[in-house]
Amino acid sequence: MLQVIGAGFGRTGTLSLRTALERLGYGPCHHMTALFEDPAQLVLWREVADTGAADWDRVYDGYRATVDWPGAAYWRQLVLHYPDAKVILTVRDPERWYESAHDTIYQSHMASLDGAPPELAGMRDIADAIVWHGVLGGRFDKDHAIGVFNEHNAAVRREVPAGRLLEFEAAQGWEPLCAFLGVPVPDEPFPRSNDRAAFMAMLQERLEDTAS
Repeated sequence: MLQVIGAGFGRTGTLSLRTALERLGYGPCHHMTALFEDPAQLVLWREVADTGAADWDRVYDGYRATVDWPGAAYWRQLVLHYPDAKVILTVRDPERWYESAHDTIYQSHMASLDGAPPELAGMRDIADAIVWHGVLGGRFDKDHAIGVFNEHNAAVRREVPAGRLLEFEAAQGWEPLCAFLGVPVPDEPFPRSNDRAAFMAMLQERLEDTAS
């Protein structure tokens, strides 16, 4: 059963948050990378993409938290379905978010998958349906994308009660996150993951692993 719901868009520090939550005992934590890691997730999220709804307990069976896409697209449903779960909205300067998303996940979205294994193509089909066409309306021009990003964040702030919501930037480190969750602060640096170069290296590694 989910105890933490991440409502922030991808490229807002979600992989760092995933690592942090798992370090704090909220693991496993779901993230878009789970669709690479577990082929069964492709089947479950294909159903979500096709129907717009889901048996969330089945989708998140075994998980204690979720961050990033595709779950962030369904934050309203998850907030209702898991009324005791806390909600974390990862945020970032909108201009920097757009630049980062454009140079990473948008480029991977536009890349040719000719000859790619069906598992990788299936993951991108799900991302296309849920994120690019669902959340972003099939557009990623700057003004439109930033407008969607800002409205999403505003909606989370409006609709999630203040005591249940943490607005969080990875640069803030452990203290606000641990205070919100009511857990001790670890004696180690806050994880920093998935900068642009690391993202593209990870994508290439996944392509090679899936093809082998």
